[in-house]
Amino acid sequence: MDAATETQDTAFQAIIELADDCLILGHRLSEWCGHAPVLEEELALANMGLDLLGQARALYAHAAEIEGKGRSEDDLAFLRRERDYRNCLLVERLNGDFAATMLRQLYFAAFMQPFWRAIAATSSDEILRGIAAKAEKEMAYHLRHSGEWVIRMGDGTEESATRMADAVTELHRYTDELFMASPARAEAITAGLLPDPETLRAEWDQTIASVFAAAKLTIPEVRIPQKGGREGRHGEDMGHLLAELQFMQRAYPGMSW
Repeated sequence: MDAATETQDTAFQAIIELADDCLILGHRLSEWCGHAPVLEEELALANMGLDLLGQARALYAHAAEIEGKGRSEDDLAFLRRERDYRNCLLVERLNGDFAATMLRQLYFAAFMQPFWRAIAATSSDEILRGIAAKAEKEMAYHLRHSGEWVIRMGDGTEESATRMADAVTELHRYTDELFMASPARAEAITAGLLPDPETLRAEWDQTIASVFAAAKLTIPEVRIPQKGGREGRHGEDMGHLLAELQFMQRAYPGMSW
Protein backbone atom coordinates (compact mmCIF):
# COMPACT_ATOMS: atom_id res chain seq x y z
CA MET A 1 0.00 0.00 0.00
CA ASP A 2 1.52 3.33 -1.05
CA ALA A 3 1.58 6.43 1.14
CA ALA A 4 -1.37 8.09 -0.60
CA THR A 5 -3.53 5.00 -0.19
CA GLU A 6 -2.58 4.69 3.48
CA THR A 7 -3.53 8.32 4.08
CA GLN A 8 -6.84 7.77 2.29
CA ASP A 9 -7.60 4.67 4.35
CA THR A 10 -6.70 6.45 7.59
CA ALA A 11 -9.07 9.33 6.83
CA PHE A 12 -11.83 6.89 5.87
CA GLN A 13 -11.52 4.84 9.07
CA ALA A 14 -11.25 7.91 11.33
CA ILE A 15 -14.38 9.49 9.85
CA ILE A 16 -16.26 6.19 10.04
CA GLU A 17 -15.66 6.12 13.80
CA LEU A 18 -17.35 9.50 14.17
CA ALA A 19 -20.22 8.51 11.88
CA ASP A 20 -20.83 5.23 13.73
CA ASP A 21 -21.04 7.04 17.08
CA CYS A 22 -23.68 9.37 15.67
CA LEU A 23 -25.68 6.68 13.89
CA ILE A 24 -25.85 4.24 16.80
CA LEU A 25 -26.72 6.87 19.41
CA GLY A 26 -29.26 8.40 17.04
CA HIS A 27 -30.89 5.00 16.67
CA ARG A 28 -30.97 4.51 20.44
CA LEU A 29 -32.76 7.85 20.82
CA SER A 30 -35.24 6.86 18.11
CA GLU A 31 -36.28 3.92 20.28
CA TRP A 32 -37.93 6.42 22.62
CA CYS A 33 -40.51 7.40 19.99
CA GLY A 34 -43.91 6.76 21.52
CA HIS A 35 -42.39 6.00 24.93
CA ALA A 36 -41.11 9.30 26.30
CA PRO A 37 -42.50 10.43 29.68
CA VAL A 38 -44.09 13.63 28.33
CA LEU A 39 -45.00 14.95 24.87
CA GLU A 40 -42.45 17.76 24.99
CA GLU A 41 -39.69 15.26 25.67
CA GLU A 42 -40.98 13.02 22.90
CA LEU A 43 -40.23 15.86 20.48
CA ALA A 44 -36.89 16.72 22.10
CA LEU A 45 -35.59 13.14 21.94
CA ALA A 46 -36.71 12.77 18.32
CA ASN A 47 -35.01 16.03 17.36
CA MET A 48 -31.76 15.06 19.06
CA GLY A 49 -31.89 11.72 17.25
CA LEU A 50 -32.41 13.52 13.94
CA ASP A 51 -29.45 15.81 14.67
CA LEU A 52 -27.24 12.77 15.14
CA LEU A 53 -28.63 11.07 12.05
CA GLY A 54 -27.89 14.17 10.00
CA GLN A 55 -24.32 14.23 11.28
CA ALA A 56 -23.95 10.52 10.50
CA ARG A 57 -25.25 10.99 6.94
CA ALA A 58 -22.83 13.81 6.21
CA LEU A 59 -19.91 11.85 7.64
CA TYR A 60 -20.76 8.62 5.80
CA ALA A 61 -21.16 10.49 2.52
CA HIS A 62 -17.76 12.14 3.01
CA ALA A 63 -16.15 8.82 4.01
CA ALA A 64 -17.62 7.11 0.94
CA GLU A 65 -16.20 9.81 -1.30
CA ILE A 66 -12.78 9.44 0.29
CA GLU A 67 -12.90 5.65 -0.06
CA GLY A 68 -13.77 5.92 -3.76
CA LYS A 69 -15.19 2.41 -4.11
CA GLY A 70 -18.70 3.38 -5.15
CA ARG A 71 -20.32 2.79 -1.78
CA SER A 72 -23.01 5.19 -0.61
CA GLU A 73 -23.92 6.50 2.83
CA ASP A 74 -26.67 3.86 2.97
CA ASP A 75 -24.19 1.08 2.20
CA LEU A 76 -21.94 2.20 5.05
CA ALA A 77 -24.82 2.61 7.49
CA PHE A 78 -26.82 -0.52 6.72
CA LEU A 79 -24.68 -3.10 4.94
CA ARG A 80 -21.71 -3.65 7.22
CA ARG A 81 -21.28 -6.45 9.74
CA GLU A 82 -21.23 -5.89 13.48
CA ARG A 83 -17.44 -6.13 13.79
CA ASP A 84 -17.05 -3.46 11.11
CA TYR A 85 -18.71 -0.81 13.29
CA ARG A 86 -16.26 1.31 15.26
CA ASN A 87 -18.57 3.23 17.61
CA CYS A 88 -17.62 3.57 21.26
CA LEU A 89 -19.45 1.24 23.65
CA LEU A 90 -21.19 4.12 25.46
CA VAL A 91 -23.52 4.95 22.57
CA GLU A 92 -24.76 1.39 22.11
CA ARG A 93 -25.76 0.90 25.74
CA LEU A 94 -29.42 0.10 26.26
CA ASN A 95 -31.64 3.11 26.93
CA GLY A 96 -32.61 1.87 30.37
CA ASP A 97 -34.95 4.34 31.98
CA PHE A 98 -35.13 8.05 31.22
CA ALA A 99 -32.37 8.86 33.73
CA ALA A 100 -29.89 6.58 31.99
CA THR A 101 -30.73 8.02 28.57
CA MET A 102 -30.20 11.59 29.74
CA LEU A 103 -26.93 10.75 31.48
CA ARG A 104 -25.61 8.92 28.41
CA GLN A 105 -26.49 11.96 26.31
CA LEU A 106 -24.73 14.27 28.76
CA TYR A 107 -21.55 12.20 28.70
CA PHE A 108 -21.50 12.08 24.92
CA ALA A 109 -22.47 15.70 24.28
CA ALA A 110 -20.00 17.02 26.86
CA PHE A 111 -17.28 15.39 24.78
CA MET A 112 -18.57 15.96 21.25
CA GLN A 113 -19.42 19.65 21.59
CA PRO A 114 -15.78 20.70 22.20
CA PHE A 115 -14.56 17.97 19.83
CA TRP A 116 -16.63 19.38 16.97
CA ARG A 117 -15.50 22.88 17.90
CA ALA A 118 -11.86 21.81 17.67
CA ILE A 119 -12.45 20.11 14.31
CA ALA A 120 -14.12 23.24 12.95
CA ALA A 121 -11.15 25.33 14.04
CA THR A 122 -8.19 23.11 13.18
CA SER A 123 -9.02 20.23 10.81
CA SER A 124 -7.10 20.04 7.55
CA ASP A 125 -10.27 18.73 5.86
CA GLU A 126 -12.51 21.53 4.59
CA ILE A 127 -15.63 19.35 4.33
CA LEU A 128 -15.12 18.02 7.84
CA ARG A 129 -14.77 21.58 9.13
CA GLY A 130 -18.12 22.43 7.55
CA ILE A 131 -19.84 19.42 9.11
CA ALA A 132 -18.32 20.29 12.48
CA ALA A 133 -19.45 23.93 12.41
CA LYS A 134 -23.10 22.83 12.24
CA ALA A 135 -22.72 19.84 14.55
CA GLU A 136 -21.13 21.94 17.30
CA LYS A 137 -24.28 24.05 17.61
CA GLU A 138 -26.48 20.96 17.71
CA MET A 139 -24.38 19.32 20.42
CA ALA A 140 -24.44 22.50 22.49
CA TYR A 141 -28.23 22.08 22.69
CA HIS A 142 -27.89 18.37 23.53
CA LEU A 143 -25.48 19.26 26.31
CA ARG A 144 -27.74 21.91 27.79
CA HIS A 145 -30.88 19.78 27.55
CA SER A 146 -29.42 16.61 29.01
CA GLY A 147 -27.54 18.51 31.70
CA GLU A 148 -30.75 20.17 32.88
CA TRP A 149 -32.44 16.78 33.16
CA VAL A 150 -29.55 15.23 35.06
CA ILE A 151 -29.70 18.09 37.56
CA ARG A 152 -33.48 17.96 37.79
CA MET A 153 -33.49 14.23 38.52
CA GLY A 154 -30.36 14.06 40.65
CA ASP A 155 -31.63 16.87 42.88
CA GLY A 156 -35.26 15.79 42.67
CA THR A 157 -37.28 13.18 44.49
CA GLU A 158 -35.78 10.24 46.32
CA GLU A 159 -36.74 7.93 43.46
CA SER A 160 -35.38 10.17 40.68
CA ALA A 161 -32.12 10.66 42.60
CA THR A 162 -31.75 6.90 43.03
CA ARG A 163 -32.38 6.29 39.33
CA MET A 164 -29.80 8.87 38.32
CA ALA A 165 -27.23 7.54 40.78
CA ASP A 166 -27.78 4.03 39.42
CA ALA A 167 -27.27 5.37 35.89
CA VAL A 168 -23.94 6.90 36.94
CA THR A 169 -22.82 3.57 38.40
CA GLU A 170 -23.73 1.78 35.18
CA LEU A 171 -22.48 4.24 32.55
CA HIS A 172 -19.49 6.11 33.92
CA ARG A 173 -17.16 3.18 33.26
CA TYR A 174 -17.76 3.58 29.51
CA THR A 175 -16.65 7.21 29.30
CA ASP A 176 -12.87 6.70 29.09
CA GLU A 177 -13.23 5.23 25.61
CA LEU A 178 -14.30 8.67 24.36
CA PHE A 179 -10.71 9.83 24.89
CA MET A 180 -8.91 6.77 23.54
CA ALA A 181 -7.37 7.14 20.09
CA SER A 182 -7.59 4.09 17.84
CA PRO A 183 -4.67 3.53 15.43
CA ALA A 184 -6.66 5.22 12.65
CA ARG A 185 -7.56 8.18 14.85
CA ALA A 186 -3.97 8.50 16.09
CA GLU A 187 -2.78 8.75 12.48
CA ALA A 188 -5.55 11.22 11.69
CA ILE A 189 -4.41 13.36 14.63
CA THR A 190 -0.84 13.34 13.35
CA ALA A 191 -2.07 14.30 9.88
CA GLY A 192 -4.07 17.24 11.27
CA LEU A 193 -7.43 15.76 10.30
CA LEU A 194 -8.74 15.42 13.87
CA PRO A 195 -7.82 16.92 17.24
CA ASP A 196 -6.36 14.76 20.01
CA PRO A 197 -9.34 13.80 22.23
CA GLU A 198 -7.10 13.70 25.28
CA THR A 199 -6.66 17.48 25.03
CA LEU A 200 -10.41 17.81 25.69
CA ARG A 201 -10.47 15.76 28.87
CA ALA A 202 -10.02 18.72 31.22
CA GLU A 203 -13.01 20.54 29.70
CA TRP A 204 -15.12 17.36 29.81
CA ASP A 205 -14.15 16.77 33.44
CA GLN A 206 -15.08 20.33 34.35
CA THR A 207 -18.46 20.09 32.60
CA ILE A 208 -19.37 16.80 34.27
CA ALA A 209 -18.16 18.00 37.67
CA SER A 210 -20.27 21.16 37.39
CA VAL A 211 -23.44 19.26 36.44
CA PHE A 212 -22.86 16.57 39.08
CA ALA A 213 -22.33 19.18 41.80
CA ALA A 214 -25.68 20.78 40.96
CA ALA A 215 -27.31 17.34 40.75
CA LYS A 216 -25.79 16.20 44.06
CA LEU A 217 -24.14 13.25 42.33
CA THR A 218 -20.75 11.73 43.05
CA ILE A 219 -18.28 10.95 40.29
CA PRO A 220 -17.33 7.30 40.80
CA GLU A 221 -13.84 5.86 40.65
CA VAL A 222 -13.46 3.60 37.62
CA ARG A 223 -10.84 0.92 38.10
CA ILE A 224 -11.44 -1.00 34.88
CA PRO A 225 -12.69 1.22 32.02
CA GLN A 226 -14.83 -0.58 29.47
CA LYS A 227 -13.52 -0.42 25.91
CA GLY A 228 -13.43 -2.36 22.67
CA GLY A 229 -15.90 -0.60 20.41
CA ARG A 230 -13.17 1.14 18.39
CA GLU A 231 -11.80 -2.31 17.60
CA GLY A 232 -15.18 -3.69 16.57
CA ARG A 233 -15.72 -5.62 19.81
CA HIS A 234 -19.29 -4.98 20.91
CA GLY A 235 -21.75 -6.40 23.40
CA GLU A 236 -24.69 -8.64 22.64
CA ASP A 237 -27.07 -5.67 22.55
CA MET A 238 -25.30 -4.29 19.48
CA GLY A 239 -26.38 -7.31 17.44
CA HIS A 240 -30.02 -6.77 18.38
CA LEU A 241 -29.70 -3.07 17.54
CA LEU A 242 -28.28 -3.78 14.08
CA ALA A 243 -30.92 -6.42 13.36
CA GLU A 244 -33.56 -3.72 13.77
CA LEU A 245 -31.57 -0.92 12.17
CA GLN A 246 -30.64 -2.90 9.06
CA PHE A 247 -33.82 -4.95 8.55
CA MET A 248 -35.46 -2.91 5.79
CA GLN A 249 -32.30 -2.47 3.71
CA ARG A 250 -31.40 -6.16 3.94
CA ALA A 251 -34.96 -7.39 3.35
CA TYR A 252 -35.46 -5.07 0.37
CA PRO A 253 -31.99 -4.32 -1.07
CA GLY A 254 -31.73 -1.04 -2.94
CA MET A 255 -35.24 -0.01 -1.99
CA SER A 256 -36.14 3.62 -2.68
CA TRP A 257 -39.17 5.63 -1.65
